[in-house]
Amino acid sequence: MQIIKTKGNPQKGLLGTTLGFFFGFAAVSLYGPTASNFKEAMNLSPELLGLLVAIPALSGSLLRIPFGAWVETTGGKKPFMILLLLGLIGLGGITTILITSYPDGMLGMYPLVLVFGFLSGCGIATFSVGIGQTSYWFPVKKQGSALGTFAGVGNLAPGIFSLLLPLFLSYYGFILAYFAWFLFLLLGTVLYGIIGVNAYFFQYRKMGMSNEEAKEKARRDGQEIFPTSGVKDSLINSAKIKNTWALVALYFTTFGGFIALTAWFPVYWSEFQDFSIVKAGVFTAIFSILASAIRVPGGYLADKIGGEKVALFSMAAILISAIALSFANTILVSILVVLVLALGMGIANAAVFKLVPLYVPKAVGGAAGWVGGLGAFGGFAIPPIMGAIAGNYGEIGYARGFIVFVVLSAINILIIRVLMNRRKNSPVNQ
Repeated sequence: MQIIKTKGNPQKGLLGTTLGFFFGFAAVSLYGPTASNFKEAMNLSPELLGLLVAIPALSGSLLRIPFGAWVETTGGKKPFMILLLLGLIGLGGITTILITSYPDGMLGMYPLVLVFGFLSGCGIATFSVGIGQTSYWFPVKKQGSALGTFAGVGNLAPGIFSLLLPLFLSYYGFILAYFAWFLFLLLGTVLYGIIGVNAYFFQYRKMGMSNEEAKEKARRDGQEIFPTSGVKDSLINSAKIKNTWALVALYFTTFGGFIALTAWFPVYWSEFQDFSIVKAGVFTAIFSILASAIRVPGGYLADKIGGEKVALFSMAAILISAIALSFANTILVSILVVLVLALGMGIANAAVFKLVPLYVPKAVGGAAGWVGGLGAFGGFAIPPIMGAIAGNYGEIGYARGFIVFVVLSAINILIIRVLMNRRKNSPVNQ
């Protein structure tokens, strides 16, 4: 009798996706802290600078949609690896430009820098792939904790990088920092290639088993969630569910806002509060690390009391802190308010993805693609708007730009109330 062996287990599956997502953030963390270098070398306006720091979030958001849905047929490892390799190309390209052209030869390089910045952001798109890949490893009752760990630990990357990068810049310089981060991403790609593993169902399918036979064997191994369609059908089926779009709106503000502020806060602290590069990096890191780390207990809390309730209270915290930050002039008040903002965003992020398997259990990959992709698009859309406000209002505009989050969070509170009423009055997924 032939013995069929599968690889890995839920813990190894979670470790692989978490490490891959963590390293995938490598390129994105560079642009905010080094924005002033690009601004001086290419003579950029606040609007163009805002676009530059946001461009990695464009690919990091839009590519989540097709690559997240691709998990339904592959299990996740193949699309995950492709995205990491594209990120390597982007970060390698921008590093080459800096080595050969910085600073005197940078004029006219802005379009090319944007192209490589776009590719660099592909590492963030691993999020929706990792959400699907992780979800298939764990039972429904553990989704919040598992996904909270994946996203929380993975999202620590921009905060840690924001803390380390200014110190690295001070000792080793601008260009060497980009080369070091390229090597870091290369290491992460290799590690994911070794550790990353698909859930049992996809392993059995790769062995040549039929869907039903693979499901039966995977169920015996403990797997509960299975794909029911291909990439196209997964996207279409999840798009037909109205609550998918409510989750997209919520994630636009929370995770999109998180990415946007990780890129924007170095500009805010340096231009408005007159912090040094190192000091601005430290305070950006505090925001990013806190918002990321709180996702782990946030996922546990969502498992216990419900994702909608957790999201509602978190969004209220974002609303209040955004109002205060828009009009805060003193450094101490700004710091305290940013801490509240970080807590609100991190917990809300965990709550939103607790709801994805609950609302769209038959097309988790497709839903993760829509929510993670269009939601993360906020990381691209928000910084240029904040940059435009700064350009129109001068120095005070760097604070007034947070009005964007006042508007978004107010809209999202209404959406959460609608979700809660809908669950009371009708079955999920209608």
